[in-house]
Amino acid sequence: MTDRTFPFLPSERFNQLVPTRNGPMLVNRHDQVVGASLLKYGDYVPGKGELFRQLVFQGAVVVEVGANIGTHTLLFATLVGDRGIVVAYEPQRLVYQALCANLAINSCANVYAFHAAVGATSGDVLVPFLKPNEPANFAAVSLYGVKGGEAVPLKRLDDSGLPAVHFLKIDVEGMERDVLLGGEALIAKHRPVLYVNGGREDQARALFDLMASWKYKLYWHDASLFHPDNVAGDRENIFGGLITRSLLCLPEERGVVVEGMPEAVLPP
Repeated sequence: MTDRTFPFLPSERFNQLVPTRNGPMLVNRHDQVVGASLLKYGDYVPGKGELFRQLVFQGAVVVEVGANIGTHTLLFATLVGDRGIVVAYEPQRLVYQALCANLAINSCANVYAFHAAVGATSGDVLVPFLKPNEPANFAAVSLYGVKGGEAVPLKRLDDSGLPAVHFLKIDVEGMERDVLLGGEALIAKHRPVLYVNGGREDQARALFDLMASWKYKLYWHDASLFHPDNVAGDRENIFGGLITRSLLCLPEERGVVVEGMPEAVLPP
């Protein structure tokens, strides 16, 4: 594999600085998914970015719950422009530090980042600590049912004080419904577009029922981890056929017709 890192950081340290589609980024070289993709391709699931470019507009308010190191946060910051804002939440301490570093080196003055988890209640929650110098999928850390880790603030979106929200992205490994319930008033008032990680299979029915009761129409959005048109021009596929599956949720009253994505339904 060609070394795409900038020569500013010692190669034995876990954080490396690499060029990406959305600007230079600090990534953990031991991260087996997000970091591996950015190090090799300069991209992470570019199919998501293609969709976000169609949905997020200049001046919009975007909320990202589970921002990780900011791969999509940087894109949102560009899409909303100087008149818009991005609010990003990330509960893992070291991942949050990398998020802030990436916002700083890309001069993202329109992003407000918070070291916090988001859920149905406010208080504190335990966040597992993954050793940064050992291989792991840092984006797959779940807070669902955790009994040990670092205590981190737990916030509700309804307490955020946001004047509006136009696009809400949620990627929280099993707490998707909790995040939505904690933002019920905000969502009811502003009716944003929702982009929600597929979540846990055992919680899918409750999530779908909630969206139906809120009169949202759901579509599956599948995006490949590998895309041959990556910024590094690297045609070696290290992810095989792996995809990410998310729900694009649109308010029914908008009457939007989505082409190319199947309507999301669960088997009876």
